[in-house]
Amino acid sequence: MTVDAFGASTDPLVTARRAYQASLKLGITKGAERSRAVQAMATALKRSFDDILDANTMDLEVSREMAMPELILDWLKLTPERLQTTVEILQRLGELSDPIRRVRNADYQLQDSQTYSQLMPLGVIALIYESFPELGAIAAGLCIKTGNSLILKGGSEASHSNAVIAQVLQSAVEESDLPFGCLEILSAEQGAVVRDLVTQDHYLNLVIPYGRPSLVQQIVRLSTAPVLKSAMGNCYLYWSASGGLDMARGMILDSHASEPDPVNAIEKVLIHRDSKPSSLRTLWNSLKEKGFEIKGDAELVEAFPELKLAGYAEWNGAYLNKTVAFKVINSLEAAIAWINQYSSGHADCIVTESYQESRQFALGVNSASTYINASPRFSRNPSRGDSVFLGMSNQRGHRRGLISLETLTTVKHIVQGNGIF
Repeated sequence: MTVDAFGASTDPLVTARRAYQASLKLGITKGAERSRAVQAMATALKRSFDDILDANTMDLEVSREMAMPELILDWLKLTPERLQTTVEILQRLGELSDPIRRVRNADYQLQDSQTYSQLMPLGVIALIYESFPELGAIAAGLCIKTGNSLILKGGSEASHSNAVIAQVLQSAVEESDLPFGCLEILSAEQGAVVRDLVTQDHYLNLVIPYGRPSLVQQIVRLSTAPVLKSAMGNCYLYWSASGGLDMARGMILDSHASEPDPVNAIEKVLIHRDSKPSSLRTLWNSLKEKGFEIKGDAELVEAFPELKLAGYAEWNGAYLNKTVAFKVINSLEAAIAWINQYSSGHADCIVTESYQESRQFALGVNSASTYINASPRFSRNPSRGDSVFLGMSNQRGHRRGLISLETLTTVKHIVQGNGIF
């Protein structure tokens, strides 16, 4: 095994094996011990703001010299506010009840036996992410809370920030007497290390890629371990003929207000053919005043030459900035069909005054979440409820939608017999 200057392993096989051995012990620890460790992580992170911000400044300077895209720089730049939000998320995770070993009724009962199920840790989880240095800390809190070992593999653009944060968290975990190896970081350059990591399916139970769609697609192609796809951007809004202008405008603006990664930002709007041109101009002008770029399909550009044409390939891709493209659609059925073909499939919306339309949309759109006259804005630490979220998954399968504590668990069925066969 090789080790870099920050003490992070560069050997994916050794790292995965060590994390696996730690997961066997971590999975049977008491919930109170894991909660104390998460609280200790929050305290340690709070004490280390200056060191983390200094490291982040180094990353930003190097990234600017390498002409990194502004999008990546926005994701990379830490502030005291972003770090404080991370601390609050960890504190909240530490206060939540233990999600592991919650007993549930089983779907079936065997004769002369009692059958039930319990939530259990998955084992070893790998987070592969670009920029977003604080995301490693949030993922660590979620994984430790659920009894999972975590391997962090961040991008080279955030190497100093990720290393300092990982050191802080590892020290807190060590002082909490949790198993050595339950929190690992791989610091080598992107490439072969990533490929070698995601093919360790003997030790790895789940891979979560987080970043631009190109990163997620790369991990999906390479991994032999299960992948939980995350998604951001390219969410659709269908503005029905009965829907109000103020409602549509409010949903679009609010969906872009989540920072630094507006996961559920509305980037495409389908408008019914009966929409009034005056309403469209009012909406566009309002969005432009807020710094948005407005695009349109060929029909809208012909009617409104001031609009920029949205190319065909743009309808199924994420802008990940303050750009919104509009398209004319003939009916609700056509809107549903278009969304199912071109949206990212994790959060799509409708503005309508018709209950029948809302139900048809909610049932017909094949996305993880649908929003009816409600903003799809994403929050990792919502003010209501007892959940903290890492992101959103758009995969069609068992784990879909908001990535929460329960997402990082599996179910074990237990049969208690009485010796009668």
